[in-house]
Amino acid sequence: MFKIGIIGAGWIADKMAEALAPLADYCVYAIASRSADKAASFARHWNVTKEYDSYEKLVQDKDVDLVYIATPHSHHYEHAMLAINHGKPVLVEKAFTANARQAEELLAAARAKGVFITEAIWTRYMPLSLKVKELMDSGIIGDPRVLTATLCYMMENKERIIRPELCGGALLDLGVYVLNFARMYFGTDIAKTVTNCILGPTGMDMHESISLTYANGRMANLQAGCLCLNDRQGIISGVDGYIRVDNVNCPEQIDVYRNYKLVETYGRPEGMVNGYEYQVYECQRCISRGLLESPMMPHAETLAIMRQMDSLRQDWGVKYPMD
Repeated sequence: MFKIGIIGAGWIADKMAEALAPLADYCVYAIASRSADKAASFARHWNVTKEYDSYEKLVQDKDVDLVYIATPHSHHYEHAMLAINHGKPVLVEKAFTANARQAEELLAAARAKGVFITEAIWTRYMPLSLKVKELMDSGIIGDPRVLTATLCYMMENKERIIRPELCGGALLDLGVYVLNFARMYFGTDIAKTVTNCILGPTGMDMHESISLTYANGRMANLQAGCLCLNDRQGIISGVDGYIRVDNVNCPEQIDVYRNYKLVETYGRPEGMVNGYEYQVYECQRCISRGLLESPMMPHAETLAIMRQMDSLRQDWGVKYPMD
């Protein structure tokens, strides 16, 4: 049994518990919250063996195989470093840290201790995400030239979005997904970046448009925000057709078009719970092989995304206390 210990008992911890609940070989074994009542409530609801009222107690539990950091962005560095210092492998919820400096320090500490760590950007590990790349490489849409991705939710009043001390704004919460979508399929050789951003009353980015031009002439147009609902679609357009991905942060369906005619459709994989399970599968695979990072989300990719987001925030004037 591969035993997960979760730091933080909020809604995203619930998603992880939901993913692992029906699985025979994986479980949420321990939950830690600063609130003993929250830890107890979570443990009762998800039938978790151990509950802790401090994060220190969880990372000291010898039976925990992997620590999942499910606290706000602002606290990822502190809590992941705690796990690393106790020699525990770590899965850190996206965005990995508040900024690239923190990410560099975490990864350096993990290397020095010989501890596995990876970012829980779940789209990187999902079978349908990998299928998109396979379809692109097959040539079914011809040479891919333009990519669009959009991810918006109505969240303008949520605390984690409006508070600078929680690393608020749309970028670290939602924009990280569209940036990863572009990077997964159009690569890293960005020649030019043009952006536009709407700031909220607290100085956090509430809606952003990001246009990336690549050295090979391709273009990605990305949108993320907290001020509206939208279709959450990603489209990769080639000279002979296009691939449409329904829900860029949790791919649920892929449709392939040639000359505007639907030719192939791929749905949710059989046995998929909610998608969070795939990153845990990958963590277990890597840890069992003695790897310190996942090939599906290499440390270099995490660092590059963090640096890209730092640069975007600098352009927009969005600052966090830990910067």
